[in-house]
Amino acid sequence: MLPRRRPVRVATVSHRPTSGTDGPEGTERLLKGAGLYLERAARMGAELVAFTEIYPQLALADPFHHPESSEGGTLDRIRELARKHKLLIVWPRLEYDATRKIRNTAILVGRDGEIIGRYDKMFPTVSEIEKGVIPGSSAPVFETEIGRVGLLICFDLNFPEVRDGLKAGKPDLVVFSSMYRGGLQAQALAFELRSFVVTSIAAELGMIIDRAGRVIKESTYEALAVAPINTNSVALHMDFNWNKMDAMLAKYGQALTFDYHTREAFYVIESTLEEDIASIVEEFKLEAADAYFDRARRRRADALDTFGKGEGPRAGS
Repeated sequence: MLPRRRPVRVATVSHRPTSGTDGPEGTERLLKGAGLYLERAARMGAELVAFTEIYPQLALADPFHHPESSEGGTLDRIRELARKHKLLIVWPRLEYDATRKIRNTAILVGRDGEIIGRYDKMFPTVSEIEKGVIPGSSAPVFETEIGRVGLLICFDLNFPEVRDGLKAGKPDLVVFSSMYRGGLQAQALAFELRSFVVTSIAAELGMIIDRAGRVIKESTYEALAVAPINTNSVALHMDFNWNKMDAMLAKYGQALTFDYHTREAFYVIESTLEEDIASIVEEFKLEAADAYFDRARRRRADALDTFGKGEGPRAGS
């Protein structure tokens, strides 16, 4: 069964912590600070909170000397805090497995404290690999109670292999945990995937981005930013879709809202109905953007087969 997409509030914690996992005292300070952000986010209505790349090691002079065991470390406390505050938490860190191999990992923890899944950074930097970090091999998308969630980490944003892996999973929300801000690249990722994107970075200006690539919320000097999104929504190309709005409104009225992005020829439909947005797409025979582009590819291929591919570039007239 698919998760029930719905209106939800999500949060980014974007800053560089001042303590890390180089000893018991530093670890305790780190977790106490993270706990304060989680408590504040929960009080502001957030249901998912994202942290920055290698958050437990970020304050250390040499983070790669302090990876945590995949079986415990700071993750134990984060799982307790997830249960306490009923939060989905993205907790990125350097960790090692039973073979002692180090990975740059983002862990998705459920509201019950159970681990939903892990993502290993597919494209560690050259320096990371030289320090022994093992690259991940795939970009999974995980089903949660607020929709399908994907993860990627920092340098990954430069590589279409990661984007394409995520796109295959049709995420509703992607969390980008990073040392650098991402900027227009993160907005382009949201537009390309037709997915909400939350960026959590090691400085100010973490972003919450909508399905059309528009920034909804940005963190400034205050590391925590919280914003409402509605995962029960869909981004469509205007072609063959936009003229069906009146019929949808006639039946469902204010339960549906329409947000047009004219420059890109896209629009987003959001629903507050109990039914998944997919039922609206089916009922009104709307065509998803990727399906439309695939249809255009097929028509092009048919035209080339029918009329021939030509013998090269046409001469100017």
